[in-house]
Amino acid sequence: MKEFDLEKLKYPIGKFETPLEYTASYISNKIEEIASFPEKLKKETLHLNNEQLNTRYRPDGWTVRQVIHHCAESHMNCFIRIKWALTENNPVIKAYDETLWSELYDNLHMPIEPTLSLLEGLHFRIAYILKNLSEADLEKSFIHPENNSEIAIKRMIGMYAWHGNHHLAHITTLKKHKNWE
Repeated sequence: MKEFDLEKLKYPIGKFETPLEYTASYISNKIEEIASFPEKLKKETLHLNNEQLNTRYRPDGWTVRQVIHHCAESHMNCFIRIKWALTENNPVIKAYDETLWSELYDNLHMPIEPTLSLLEGLHFRIAYILKNLSEADLEKSFIHPENNSEIAIKRMIGMYAWHGNHHLAHITTLKKHKNWE
């Protein structure tokens, strides 16, 4: 497989790009993407059989099942990070090893339905809290210990909207390639 093809499989919608300006429209659109993610994911995956769920979206990549469970784990961390940023002064958050988490038994074997249900409630809560933030709240931030970077809630909104769309595209690209439509 060509390097370009592998890069396109890794980043089917491209890498996250920080906007030049966080307009109200940008924030609102990204919150809507976050809110609608679980339904889109459910629509694309609920009908897949175990063989399809255990298919890797790219060589050396995760299976569809792992991607679904990863989204819930990552977005649970997002929710907690928002809460920390809103209630503490620029806290240092806890990082986690998403690769090791993805290799745990539940991520490899568990049915996807409970995770899809978890995502529905989780994203409702994330979108609910985000829709009710003030301008000052959007500026609140946390420190990510892996690179000591400060991440504001307004940036997180774009990052997690991208993250959901990124993994959804892994699944839809695989389905199209395999003619699973």
